[in-house]
Amino acid sequence: MFSFLAAPENVAFVTAILLMLLIGVVQFIGLGDHLGGHADLDLHADGDLDLLGWLGFGRLPLLMLLVVFLALFGILGLMLQQAMHDWAGAPLDPWIAVPVVGIASLPLTGLAARGLARILPRDFTTAVPLEVLIGTTAQIVTGRATPGSPARARAEDPHGQVHYVMVEPDIAGQAFEEGERVLLVRREGECFRAISRGDFRLPSLES
Repeated sequence: MFSFLAAPENVAFVTAILLMLLIGVVQFIGLGDHLGGHADLDLHADGDLDLLGWLGFGRLPLLMLLVVFLALFGILGLMLQQAMHDWAGAPLDPWIAVPVVGIASLPLTGLAARGLARILPRDFTTAVPLEVLIGTTAQIVTGRATPGSPARARAEDPHGQVHYVMVEPDIAGQAFEEGERVLLVRREGECFRAISRGDFRLPSLES
């Protein structure tokens, strides 16, 4: 088995699987938010002939789409080479196998992206102005937010997309703990100012 995987004809496919696993490890330890959280594409399909949409762009985060492609490319490639080895006694030359498998993997990646988009929660960011989050509620998910020391929060825009932003209190002396829900009131650079929801009161209407 090892000799088959280490064969020069299979290097590209094994490398694709190893790269896929590496990306998975990076995502698992939490670095994926920095590497892939802002790599999503805001694509607008122009009918059924939109090639990028057909390939799955815009349905999944770009990093996840890459993982799907690498997985399909690696697995299909090894299956093809094993089949050729069993049938012809030798795997295909990589100059033939790699382009064939790469082309075959593209439509399959699009199909997989459409399927995954239906079952995965849409908790990745999209290319919408972050100002749309002002006036919405966010939940502190990492850290303790104090003035001058923001924490990471999860907010949902009017389209239902989830964004992770840095938040700090707008009122001196206030602090937000993990799990607390706050109201985003303004944005300063890359950080949002927020108040406790209990501090927000609508004026009462007197009859």
